[in-house]
Amino acid sequence: MQILGIDIGGSGIKGAPVDTQTGQLLASRLRIETPPGAEPEAIAKITAQIADHFDWKGPIGIGFPAAIKNGHAMLASNISARWLEINALLLFGDATGRQVTLLNDADAAGLAEMTFGAGQNQPGTVILITLGTGLGTAIFHRGLLLPNTELGHIEIKGEDAELRTSDAARQREDLSWEKYSKRLNLYLNRMEFLFWPDLFILGGGISKKHEKFLPLLTVKTPIVPAQFLNEAGIVGAALAARNNSYKE
Repeated sequence: MQILGIDIGGSGIKGAPVDTQTGQLLASRLRIETPPGAEPEAIAKITAQIADHFDWKGPIGIGFPAAIKNGHAMLASNISARWLEINALLLFGDATGRQVTLLNDADAAGLAEMTFGAGQNQPGTVILITLGTGLGTAIFHRGLLLPNTELGHIEIKGEDAELRTSDAARQREDLSWEKYSKRLNLYLNRMEFLFWPDLFILGGGISKKHEKFLPLLTVKTPIVPAQFLNEAGIVGAALAARNNSYKE
């Protein structure tokens, strides 16, 4: 089945048609900068632009940077607070004129990795962590997703974890890979203590540079980079639309 997957991030909105039987992109992805303020109307317009670019007539899956319940965003950490006042699922459906499935962006990335990537056939507890503008998490146990975990917002040294440990924080503070790895280790140690996972998968934009920091991490749990790198959200959003069971 072919489905258009769209991944809405803090810095860019990316989309491409996906073969949901293989997880392969069927065309080069289109990336458009996230507009300043990440206002609802502007982002909805870009999703329609991406659909039109591919002349897409079928269903669309959208990964969104917030917990999603009943089509509504429950948080607005890296987007306009106006998202909390509207039904995002209806907004995207009206803007694109297509059937839309909406889910948390880290959950989308996790679906891709568990189905086709680094988490495939993993029987225990797997935690995917996306490191980008924010810090997203997705938890799977025996292949089943616990949706909408927002563990990037746990407190580390008196701060929201993503303010210290996201890739945006690394760039903003111009941290060396050694200093950044110490922060990431601290976060992973906390996650390890709370959940005792069998595998960490690290994704998001920083996963393209995994060779610079993965060797510096010291937690006991095995850690691997996301196989889909920064395309996991696109693939997972398409898978969610195929399943049509992660809208809420």
